[in-house]
Amino acid sequence: MNSNTKEILNRLDKTYGTELPLFLHSEEPWQLLFATILSAQCTDARVNEVTRSLYKKYPDLEAFANADIKELENDIKSTGFYHNKAKNIKASARRLLDVYGGEMPRDLNDLLTLPGVGRKTANLIRGHVFDDPAIVVDTHVGRISRRLGFTKEKDPKKVEFDLMKELPKDHWIIINTQLITLGRTICKSQSPKCSECFLYDLCPTHGSVK
Repeated sequence: MNSNTKEILNRLDKTYGTELPLFLHSEEPWQLLFATILSAQCTDARVNEVTRSLYKKYPDLEAFANADIKELENDIKSTGFYHNKAKNIKASARRLLDVYGGEMPRDLNDLLTLPGVGRKTANLIRGHVFDDPAIVVDTHVGRISRRLGFTKEKDPKKVEFDLMKELPKDHWIIINTQLITLGRTICKSQSPKCSECFLYDLCPTHGSVK
């Protein structure tokens, strides 16, 4: 890790802390899994609003596995792409029950066998359920990592591997939440507020993104 990266991480820690809560609300591992599936192309606020009543109506994996698919689609309709999301949630619930005894698997490859689960979701589960060092690459993480010079890649998997090389393991989990916070407040996709950014002097692309 070079001195520039070290200082960037120090400032992120100082500004946002190292114990930021997840933006998606959940009490059980499967609830975090389903909330993450619902969050695709949807705001966290909307997902949290939907799951507040959803997890009361479907209190366990059995309820989701046995849910009427049309009724489930209607329950999550406001999150968008509800046909695929409902299908994946119902199928994942069934697989968790039938293959993993109702427990969330810890291994990345096992998680990737769950319908609707890609590396981003799998790594979120690994990091926040099992506390295993894992990097979650979403649009904010990818965009800001490129701007900060951590990677030149656009493919999320390649970005993940570059960050694994660049960042120490003690930052793998928290970097997602830190960069999401930075991305939502300052380093926005359009018209980033570079002059207000606490990483301005360390960012190789500051002032160049309109």
